[in-house]
Amino acid sequence: MKKMNALLIAVGLLSSVSVMAQQSLRYGVESQYPPFESRNAHGELEGFDIELGNAVCKAANITCSWVESSFDALIPALAAKKFDAINSAMNITEQRQKSIAFTTPIYRIPSQLVGREGAGLQPTAEGLKGKNIGVLQGSIQETYAKQHWETKGVTVTSYQDQNQVYNDMVAGRVDGTLVMSAAGQSGFLSKPQGKGFAFIGKAVEDDKILGSGIGYGLRKDDAELKKQLDAAIVKLQQDGTVATLAQKYFPGIDVSVK
Repeated sequence: MKKMNALLIAVGLLSSVSVMAQQSLRYGVESQYPPFESRNAHGELEGFDIELGNAVCKAANITCSWVESSFDALIPALAAKKFDAINSAMNITEQRQKSIAFTTPIYRIPSQLVGREGAGLQPTAEGLKGKNIGVLQGSIQETYAKQHWETKGVTVTSYQDQNQVYNDMVAGRVDGTLVMSAAGQSGFLSKPQGKGFAFIGKAVEDDKILGSGIGYGLRKDDAELKKQLDAAIVKLQQDGTVATLAQKYFPGIDVSVK
């Protein structure tokens, strides 16, 4: 009888630990990518992904916290269990799905070239031949630029911080950058340093590289967490929370997942 009671207590303790684990969530984030995620003058995290991430946690009844990492280290850090989910404007792509799982797509942002007005650039290999284009290391924009442009005479330079790309554009060290349109507008074009620069041409397209939308990256064996987050995400899409936050941070940009 004592052994049975001990067994029941042990099972109960294990169940409690399991429930507790599902009630807390550590997001992994690269905090140098406004308006998605950045730190304000007080050192606090802010941005679309931060507000949306907190809303997801509230809808799922989870307590969330944030762990910072460079963008290209997010997937290895997730695998090493330094956090539980990647929440950093990461697009869902076939290549990434080979190593991690994703929640259902939450939103989608087009990728566009930014360069000096009147410089004669176009978002094609022919229109950029001989030019130097800066991209965020580990991003789908880097993959796109390397596959579509670098093989045809365009220099592609990768940076760990998108803000470094903008600084080098202003200084004339790179000719342009391929970036998510909302990030390019809020993080550069709408600021004083963006004067004289603009979006060049239409958004680039390649669903295989650019993905089906942005979601949270998860470890493949975290099926229960995925189920919990998916339910919260769908709730926020249906009640208009995602669209409302999008209009706050990306006015005029349709972020709906097609």
